Amino acid sequence: MRRGFAAASAALLAAAAGCGPHPPAADLTGEYHEAGVTVTLLLHSGSLTATYRPAQAGFHLYSTALPPGGIDGLGRPTVLAPGHGLTATGRAVADREPITLHEVELDVDLPVYPDGPITLTLPVGVSRAPFEAVIGYAACSATTCLFPVTDKIVTLQTSGG
Repeated sequence: MRRGFAAASAALLAAAAGCGPHPPAADLTGEYHEAGVTVTLLLHSGSLTATYRPAQAGFHLYSTALPPGGIDGLGRPTVLAPGHGLTATGRAVADREPITLHEVELDVDLPVYPDGPITLTLPVGVSRAPFEAVIGYAACSATTCLFPVTDKIVTLQTSGG
């Protein structure tokens, strides 16, 4: 009787293991374009990466450390967050250090990334498809700010899909 119980328990554990989270078999990608920025996403080996590329030279993005509503209403943070099928296992890290931009007229210091593209990498765990990422950003130049983009959901797919 004891041997039969052990065999049944092992069979149940094996079956349950097959029902758990399954990482995607191939890299998944996504792309989003709005407000003068193209965001390219890649889900690969437990990391979600997003590259934010302003379409025009001379534009910067705000630091991930900026509060959600900006500072005194100025700016919006660059955001990379897990959506459906993903769970953050750490925090997003940028490939460049932010600099301080001083807004003279309002006497406010804003943390921004240097002009040009910025890449954020977020460690993630996976559960079930579909896999989605949530992004947000605002791009500005020395004289112009483009409309901020918030809480946009991007579905990640295989390259052919």
